[in-house]
Amino acid sequence: MTTFSLDALRRAPDIEAPNLFAVDATDRLLLDTAATAITALAPGQLAIVEDRYGALTLGAAALSGASGIRVHQDPLIAEQALARNASASGLSNRYRNLPLGEELLSDAKVVLLQAPKSLAALREIVELTARYADPSVTLYVGGRVKHLTLTMNQVLAEHFRQVQASLARQKSRLLIASHPIASGRLEAPFSYPERVFQPEIDLWVCASGAAFAGTKLDQGTRFLLQFIDHMLPTAGTAVDLGCGTGILAAMLAVARPDLAVIATDQSAAAVSSAEATVEANGLSDRIRVTRDDAMSELADGGTDLIVCNPPFHIGTSVQPRVAEHLFAGAGRVLRSGGELWTVYNSHLDYRPLLRRHVGPTRLVERNPKFSVTCSLRD
Repeated sequence: MTTFSLDALRRAPDIEAPNLFAVDATDRLLLDTAATAITALAPGQLAIVEDRYGALTLGAAALSGASGIRVHQDPLIAEQALARNASASGLSNRYRNLPLGEELLSDAKVVLLQAPKSLAALREIVELTARYADPSVTLYVGGRVKHLTLTMNQVLAEHFRQVQASLARQKSRLLIASHPIASGRLEAPFSYPERVFQPEIDLWVCASGAAFAGTKLDQGTRFLLQFIDHMLPTAGTAVDLGCGTGILAAMLAVARPDLAVIATDQSAAAVSSAEATVEANGLSDRIRVTRDDAMSELADGGTDLIVCNPPFHIGTSVQPRVAEHLFAGAGRVLRSGGELWTVYNSHLDYRPLLRRHVGPTRLVERNPKFSVTCSLRD
């Protein structure tokens, strides 16, 4: 029988580095605080949201005997890490992954949540929990003390009658919410996904709570959009890599009716947002939206054009390797003579990485904050 240890968990296939860990103090505090409640649950009564690499799911299974655990992880790579860790621990049959929604949370009596970075993401999860979970549910929200704010307490208090904070331990703390208001069964509309018309680009933009920039047009995307007409005029296929809410994909499809466009992201929130944006603008027959990690499902050398506004953080840590992973995928997927157009914060200067993984790279334009480059697949 495999002996379970939280310390044995790995981040792979995500980036691994000496300062990056698969389990943290917040995971341990959540598991320890909720252990008695989890032990008392029947199978299927535990839901876990934003388990980064499997510590919460596998810890609850191995240390508190939970089974039938329902799990939602926004990043695809987190799902893959959980699957690897579960296989190594012999616990693959104790959980299942589900989309964020009713099936995930219906009649759950305990919900564990690693606090998301944005208030919008927290609000969406809290609304859904209050609506669909059992009236006796307790929601445990964990995070680093420096990242937990009074506004988070207020978001919880909008949907739960009782909200209390735990004592801090190793710079982590919990917010514990119980007694959902009106049992959360009211038929009031949800706050998410949002849908906003952006007149600057003549586009409806839709966003779930966890989508980067929400329904706004972020500055990097705005800058890159200026060059759509300059991007490989002979292209027949295009990919919006790390598509977020799908603005670049939608604008490519509108501006260039000859393009077959794919919008892809590893974030479940981004994919659902992009799907909604595509549908809201009547582009469902022009754009295919996929959840994928660095275009792993696309054929080598089969794409003419890629546009990319890459993320550069893992949590609060700046990690250029996130972008490098995407650039390596672009180098594999682009055909000879294909182009990768990238926008990024100028201080990062990704040109050496782009030359290494794609090919000759020129600086197209630079403003006070962002740079746009074009890389040619050689």
